[in-house]
Amino acid sequence: MSPKGLKILGVITLVTVLLFSVGCTANNDKASTNSKKGGTATIPIVGDPIFNPWHPNAYAESNLVNRVIFSGLTKPGKDLAPAPNLATKWEVSDDGLVWTFKLREDVKWHDGKPFSAEDVSFTFNDVVLNKSLGSNGASNYKSLDHVEVKDALTVEFHLKTPWAALPSYLGFNSEILPKHVLEGKDPFDLTSFNKEKPIGTGPFKIGKYISGQSIELVPNTDFFEGAPKLDKVVYKILADPNTHIAQSLSNELDIFVLEDKKSLDRIKQAKNLTVMPSDTTKYFWISLNQKNELFQDVKVRQAFMHAIDRKAIIDTVLKGYGKIADAAISPNLKTYYTDKVTKYDYDPKKAKELLEKAGWKDSDGDGILDKDGKPFKFTFEVAVQGDLEPIAQMVQQYLKDIGLDVKLGTMEWNAMIEKHIIKRDYEMILNWWAYPNDPDVFAQYHSTNAGKGNNIPGYQDPRLDELLVAGQKTNDPEERAKVYKEVQQYMSDTLPYLYLWYPQEIQVRNNKLKGVPDMYFGGALHYINEWWIEK
Repeated sequence: MSPKGLKILGVITLVTVLLFSVGCTANNDKASTNSKKGGTATIPIVGDPIFNPWHPNAYAESNLVNRVIFSGLTKPGKDLAPAPNLATKWEVSDDGLVWTFKLREDVKWHDGKPFSAEDVSFTFNDVVLNKSLGSNGASNYKSLDHVEVKDALTVEFHLKTPWAALPSYLGFNSEILPKHVLEGKDPFDLTSFNKEKPIGTGPFKIGKYISGQSIELVPNTDFFEGAPKLDKVVYKILADPNTHIAQSLSNELDIFVLEDKKSLDRIKQAKNLTVMPSDTTKYFWISLNQKNELFQDVKVRQAFMHAIDRKAIIDTVLKGYGKIADAAISPNLKTYYTDKVTKYDYDPKKAKELLEKAGWKDSDGDGILDKDGKPFKFTFEVAVQGDLEPIAQMVQQYLKDIGLDVKLGTMEWNAMIEKHIIKRDYEMILNWWAYPNDPDVFAQYHSTNAGKGNNIPGYQDPRLDELLVAGQKTNDPEERAKVYKEVQQYMSDTLPYLYLWYPQEIQVRNNKLKGVPDMYFGGALHYINEWWIEK
């Protein structure tokens, strides 16, 4: 899931961090290599999107469409470091509080109006920082005080505290909105712009949209990197992932991420398809709602970790495409990752001992643990998507085996977003996070985001808050690495989430689809202007 929201991502290197300190530049000329090759690329999504990256309900499926219609100041480079996009270069002040971005001068909105610094100011000052709107992803920008327009092609991001990860986050579901279209209006009104006629600066623009069926995008011939090679992009709305597999085998789909690994062998045997494993910074987790007294004792959370056989899940359901997770920072963030953390081996006996220390015993002999006359009973909910349901069934059984009464509930993806993410109406859920190529996880863990933003469990811990702030304040790569290694160690002890696994993304591509960079799917979409279909 990718909040930004349930939002998705890759690897950071020391070079990335050095770019934060010394700035980054790019050629401002349009690409000259985009000789037309044509074709229609067809991509599946599981639900209707909202055409606004900042809308409170714009999550995973919306992100896959919005990054093709809109553009951010930066984007993930093919080396996964922040790369120029609407911004050509940037630099940070010595005190780390002011980032200056120079903008491209050759950018037009899809309606022909010129893009300028005013659009950047409007997006952040009037939308993202407007607390009354509750923008999706606003919690990522807690350190931002305001954006100042210096001239038509220069903006300054003024921070409350230093934030080294800003260039990475500006390329992560943080696309710029058109001031001339949305100023003076409700930017999240679910009519016209957000549901029918979005206007962006991206390589493709809206052509034809039939709700519940498909979205047809046509080339933006004025795109600032040159006209796209594809003749058309079609997003097919297919709620059933099994349909994705069937239609890829019949050449009706060109690229998607395989969420259900049980069909992997069948796909590998198909002559028209290629399987492309990709590393990401995504990790899967279980959230235990901290408003529920059942889950507030850390010994209970530790017991859950020992009760779940994560290796068995990876080996059986995921077909080996994953690694056991112990904290929120992926091993693909090599500069910041550490394996010197508290480990939780599969040990049901130890899980029962921890629960007993927390006061949970089977006092009446019915097989269910109880405390103060109340059984350990709760509902575990999951979206019906990909591997999530069979994994949830395994987790349910593991927890039953240590004496818990666990009811499993399932729902469609959009219903899950509404119930779990928007309303926070749940007891225990299974989902995932995906990040930019940076270890800054402030938005998902800081106490100021508990019960709102991306802190889904509502977890609050003053010491973790201190560490997260310290990680944001320094631009020094060695100091950041030291802080975030301590963050991981602390997370593995206290378990704000139950950490499950770091997945390896499995892309399925039709062999006729060309020009797609070898990177995670969400990152590759930033380069869709380079894709084409071989005749």
